[in-house]
Amino acid sequence: MRTILTSLTSLLILVSCANTQAGNNNIPVGNSKPGAHEAVATFAEGCFWHAEIVFQSLAGVRDAVSGYAGGSDTRPDYGKVSTGETGHAETVQVYYDPAVISYETLVKALFASMDPTQLNRQGNDAGTEYRSIAFYRNESEKKIIEEEIKRVNASGKYKSPVVTEVKPFVQFYPAEDYHQEYISQHPDNPYVRNVSIPEYRHFRASFPGKFKA
Repeated sequence: MRTILTSLTSLLILVSCANTQAGNNNIPVGNSKPGAHEAVATFAEGCFWHAEIVFQSLAGVRDAVSGYAGGSDTRPDYGKVSTGETGHAETVQVYYDPAVISYETLVKALFASMDPTQLNRQGNDAGTEYRSIAFYRNESEKKIIEEEIKRVNASGKYKSPVVTEVKPFVQFYPAEDYHQEYISQHPDNPYVRNVSIPEYRHFRASFPGKFKA
């Protein structure tokens, strides 16, 4: 019985990134200082802790801020978003220098760092708040997203088609302070240690983009 209980406890620890509030030198951290000539991109790909370090690892990205987007609630918070009733998804707002990294590269990083064929989930994180969304601010960005989806679908990498939503950007709501830079501040959190960091390392080893030193 003790063995069974231990196994169940371990499984529960790995269930999702939800409800696990608590530096790791290998994990990228954003820079809050404003940058000149910046552009902004907004993406959702499951747990925003994961998305944050994915984009912050890329050369040319100053910061990725965790938050909420895609829904109708004008005062979202983590508790409300977690119910799935706000329409929002866990999202990151990416601040980058287009002279160093292109929007196209960011979109490629989005699709390379998740399974875009999973509907309303990423791995053990299940619910509409974990769905994937590529937000666009103009028709050029929309075309880049749609072309990448065509490329992924044609690649044969997945058995099922991409279900990532393509939506016009409306509003981004920053998440609570404790969610920002969460992985770098809580490297010993079980979910971070067993899910977030391995996923990040896999992305960094497989994505052909240029990373920060």
